[in-house]
Amino acid sequence: MTRRLPAILLAVAALLSAPFLAAAQQLQPVEGIAAIVDEEVILLSELELAMRNVMAQYAGREDQLPPRPVLERQVLERLVLVRLQVARARAHGIRITEQQLNQTVATVAQQNGLTVEALRQRLAEDGLGFEEFRRTLADEIMVQQLRQSRGERVNVSEGEVDIALERLAAGGQQYRLAHIVVALPDGATAEQIATGQGKIDGIKNLIDKGELDFAAAAVRYSDSPNALEGGDLGWRSLDEIPPAFSKDIQALQPGQILGPVRGPSGFQLLLLADLRDSSYTPAARITEYHVRHILVRIHDRQDEDAARAKIDALHARIEGGEEFPALAREASEDSTTRNQGGDLGWFPADAYGEEFGSEITALEDGQVSRPFRSEAGWHVIERVASRESDVTDLNRRAQVRDTIGRRKLEEDYERYLQELRSEAYVVLRVGDRAEPVTGAQTGG
Repeated sequence: MTRRLPAILLAVAALLSAPFLAAAQQLQPVEGIAAIVDEEVILLSELELAMRNVMAQYAGREDQLPPRPVLERQVLERLVLVRLQVARARAHGIRITEQQLNQTVATVAQQNGLTVEALRQRLAEDGLGFEEFRRTLADEIMVQQLRQSRGERVNVSEGEVDIALERLAAGGQQYRLAHIVVALPDGATAEQIATGQGKIDGIKNLIDKGELDFAAAAVRYSDSPNALEGGDLGWRSLDEIPPAFSKDIQALQPGQILGPVRGPSGFQLLLLADLRDSSYTPAARITEYHVRHILVRIHDRQDEDAARAKIDALHARIEGGEEFPALAREASEDSTTRNQGGDLGWFPADAYGEEFGSEITALEDGQVSRPFRSEAGWHVIERVASRESDVTDLNRRAQVRDTIGRRKLEEDYERYLQELRSEAYVVLRVGDRAEPVTGAQTGG
């Protein structure tokens, strides 16, 4: 029997933010192709919708945006990356069920104060088809799942956690960072490196002279996927900053810029926007339970009624005085715990889901539950004992491990996106860019 993992929250609610809805207003269908991405196409109507969305987000701050041809290229490159990620997700067998998609649509509607039907009507009023909106959400979910699948490649050693905890004990801080990236292709030539160096030096000069602030320069010139967010990287602990930069970042004061520096993806400028003391996990105690269980499954040869009759009979035998572990060894259909007399060990009440947890907490130590149903089948459980456990250190280690893992995943996924782009065949058909442009030619 496996423990239920926490639900993964997907960052899709922003798709229906006020700017997104405003962007769709008065949208008229635009025929034509903006780009060919391997064997798929990006329509001009998709590009136009994305452009309107960006313009809505920068309402009143249009002067921070680059000229339209440059912005159009940035937005189109984003759409290309999404299309490549979705194609790769499909190739890896990632699929989105109707149930998943329906749940996500319902969540987006709820977070915007709408029912699903009201959402459908609102989208229709704004000129956006409901099925098109669902396809966009499905793409976002697949991209998230592809990214999560890459997380399986990330390993964080106990030694790394120990070092991070030692730093925290000495007093930890968090850093609000932003960056500007001038990308270089893998195996960049001396000429490409010199061109990149000249570009990043020129951007730094514009910032130093006050002609552009950092965020505006990022929007105009950065090759990073977060360029349109002003290069904002959010708050990060030291362990979320690449080791090559972490020491220099610590020496900065808010408002100061590090670089230009050469990183894995090219040249970078790093801005320390703000600084604060980090707040890690407070003291925490939880109740854990030692539990045994007997499981009767439902399958082709044993329907619901038969499974219920069997668990009732086993429960009656326990009530009649038979030992729980012996009966579990004889009759439980959970192959993982059967030979251990149904012993599940120590765990928090919610580790196996809500149904299990409510039954456990309703018992006293030494009591046996009534038969109850879960997704796995029919159960009878025995609450052997309970205890209070201090999990402060465990929580702190888990938090630090997660922090380091996120930083490693971000670095890995950035390299992965560069590989996707460099291997793809892309034809951009906007403005004067009607010629084939591959990732290898552009540097990704």
